[in-house]
Amino acid sequence: MASKRALITGITGQDGSYMAEFLLEKGYQVIGMIRRSSTINFERIHHIQERLTLVQGDLLDQASLIDILSVHRPHEVYNLAAQSFVQTSWNQPVFTGEVTGLGVTRLLDAIRLIDSDIRFYQASSSEMFGKVREVPQTEVTSFYPRSPYGVAKVYGHWITVNYRESYGLFAVSGICFNHESPRRGQEFVTRKIARAAAMIKLGKEKELRLGNLESQRDWGFAPDYVRGMWLMLQQDKPDDFVMATGRTHSVGRFVELAFEMVGLDYRPYVVQDPQFMRPADVDLLDDHVNQRLVVLALLLTILSAVTLVMWRYHRRDYASPRRTGRRI
Repeated sequence: MASKRALITGITGQDGSYMAEFLLEKGYQVIGMIRRSSTINFERIHHIQERLTLVQGDLLDQASLIDILSVHRPHEVYNLAAQSFVQTSWNQPVFTGEVTGLGVTRLLDAIRLIDSDIRFYQASSSEMFGKVREVPQTEVTSFYPRSPYGVAKVYGHWITVNYRESYGLFAVSGICFNHESPRRGQEFVTRKIARAAAMIKLGKEKELRLGNLESQRDWGFAPDYVRGMWLMLQQDKPDDFVMATGRTHSVGRFVELAFEMVGLDYRPYVVQDPQFMRPADVDLLDDHVNQRLVVLALLLTILSAVTLVMWRYHRRDYASPRRTGRRI
């Protein structure tokens, strides 16, 4: 039997790289879409790059999406590409809407035109809940986004539902709470904290500047979540799922754990800086792990383990800067 083919948008990102590894281990042929750019960073997929088929395309260009689907005929599409940094969405709201919102429509419509049997996964976000209407949040909780990023994700989520119900596509959304790893971009708070703890311990930096330390988040481990994404496309019927650990912690608690692991008290080193405060922050994001998640058999990781993995990466990385080709 011929192996399945999967297309991953955003393959050079955190989730895309872990998804590529996961699908290769499952025996898939993996096609990765990369944007036309002279500055593409292949660090996260360097160790598997020869096993991938990389193609140029852009969520802003529907013709490129149609071409990719026509040539490579994937059985599954994982849309993991987006302008995904919440803070940046305030500075680039139109671009965020074009990519993170309308880009989903372009990809869904390309699937409708080329092969309506393709199974489609849309990466939705807990940021859609924003000013939460209930605690904990579930698949039926109303959305009240508090950033241009969250608004764009709500559009991407509902257009996925709309194409599923209007055209009969197997299209699902995974409403993912925060999931972290050493492959997280350095602009994200967990990576920023883990890196700073290592650098301060090594004497290479003196302080860590952060925004709201009281913000509450549910943090899990990214490799667990990509397995959940895959499982959603293996169900008999398409549906939307929340993915979370069911445990909520503050940014301050993450800082405390990271500095504890290097034997430091964080308080002399952490400075709250107004420039990192969001114009409108989300409320308490807290999901309960319900029966739907048990069905998906997710293996979700507690905060301390996530922090430990990230800190160990940074301790090794910055103590030995010549180390390359890492698989983490």
